[in-house]
Amino acid sequence: MEDVRIDKYLWAIRVFKTRTDAADACKGGKVKVGTVNAKPSRPVQPGDILNVRKGAVTFVYKVIQPTEHRVGAKLVSDFAENLTPQAELDKLRAPVETFFITRDRGAGRPTKKDRREIEQIWDALSEDL
Repeated sequence: MEDVRIDKYLWAIRVFKTRTDAADACKGGKVKVGTVNAKPSRPVQPGDILNVRKGAVTFVYKVIQPTEHRVGAKLVSDFAENLTPQAELDKLRAPVETFFITRDRGAGRPTKKDRREIEQIWDALSEDL
């Protein structure tokens, strides 16, 4: 069987939308095989454990069968097993704590009084957290 590059494999099992994204993640140190950073050209073998960091979540996959052809979403389980812990998956559903203070368009920069009011609101929200 011919070796399959890790960037092609991650693209084929739909971890990344494009192969370029997969290669960039490898170059950026976001893909590890075991505990070792993987270069895009590293071949994958059955049984390899891949750690892929996307944003705040680290996904864990076990290679069942290497493939370099993109497979349908329903067939991914034939080629990779998702071992991602539930705690990591819960980060995807975590609420994002943001708020926006709106100002009228064209109102210009905040005045000193406006800035003080914004700071009071911010302090009140910070105390609640």
